[in-house]
Amino acid sequence: MPKDVVLSDVDVWESSITTWLRANVAEDPAHDVDHLLRVWRTAKALAAAEAERDGGPPPDMLVVLAAALLHDIVNVPKDHPDRSRASRLSADRAEEVLRGMGFPDALIPATRHAIEAHSYSAGIPPLTVEAKLVQDADRLESLGAIGIARCFATSGLMKRALFHGEDPMAETRPLDDLQYALDHFKAKLLLLPNTMQTPAGRARARERAAFLLSFQVQLLAEIAGDA
Repeated sequence: MPKDVVLSDVDVWESSITTWLRANVAEDPAHDVDHLLRVWRTAKALAAAEAERDGGPPPDMLVVLAAALLHDIVNVPKDHPDRSRASRLSADRAEEVLRGMGFPDALIPATRHAIEAHSYSAGIPPLTVEAKLVQDADRLESLGAIGIARCFATSGLMKRALFHGEDPMAETRPLDDLQYALDHFKAKLLLLPNTMQTPAGRARARERAAFLLSFQVQLLAEIAGDA
């Protein structure tokens, strides 16, 4: 990082971190660099919406940037026994990367917390506005059109069936989203709107969940031969 660059210049840090990501992040289709950039863009939009709504103290957008872009740099497969540790491992790696770039020391703890708290499986409550924004932005990636695309992309990597052929909605069997992609809708994705931390995030989540439900209705009609 050039010495004459202001450390709080978010645009400069976005460029630097993105360059590092493109050289170092594996291209898992559901957790690639584009996913990280979408989370950052969504977090920015949520921050702006929240500022207009209540006029509270603004978040540190440099923390939001770093956490959003680096939250998934250690990607543990969803069926791996260490899955719940993925966000902590990403926080460790993110700290190494950021310190190597000369990121402000004072912002490292808040960035680590936002990364650690983003994960659904880790169960770590987000305690800062920055962590809440990153968590909401990441969870929105599991809903709507992009959420459907990512769900089935991950299912392909896991060699998971699209749905149970005889009982796609799990009406007479337990949900098993390690075996069937469609089960993941009810097991997790449709629960996400109730976990959102910000009003802006909650509103978007409800809209995206409605789209996911409409997709499910169409899919079931096609499975039944009715559409």
